Amino acid sequence: MKQKQSRLTIATRGPGFTDVTENIRRFVTDAKIETGLLTVFVPHTSASLLIQENADPDVLRDLADAYERLAPRSGNYRHDTEGPDDMPAHIRSALSQTSLSIPVEKGAPVLGVWQAVYLFEHRDAPHRRDVVLHLVGE
Repeated sequence: MKQKQSRLTIATRGPGFTDVTENIRRFVTDAKIETGLLTVFVPHTSASLLIQENADPDVLRDLADAYERLAPRSGNYRHDTEGPDDMPAHIRSALSQTSLSIPVEKGAPVLGVWQAVYLFEHRDAPHRRDVVLHLVGE
């Protein structure tokens, strides 16, 4: 059994989705592990991860709109230490994932044809976000 770990730093442009699929594919290829399980983890409370469609950009726009309805910035939140986008960002992160498990087969992440892995930024300002990759297998 082998394992490999790495940390990516992703610059976001504010709220929205950043495709990190190619970074993940490169990491898995370089790890030279043919079969295993990849964990993708974001150690933040105001950003998250999604596996979602990569073909039609309207899917991501509609998802962003849905999250805006679920956790609007105009809500009457008690927690607003870092501004009006603070608590909505925490709610959006809680409604999505901070960790993904992706099988690895034949030295590549097992993703569907129309799937991509996205870092989902929930804050209004650009940030530098860490994404931790950990692959275990043989």
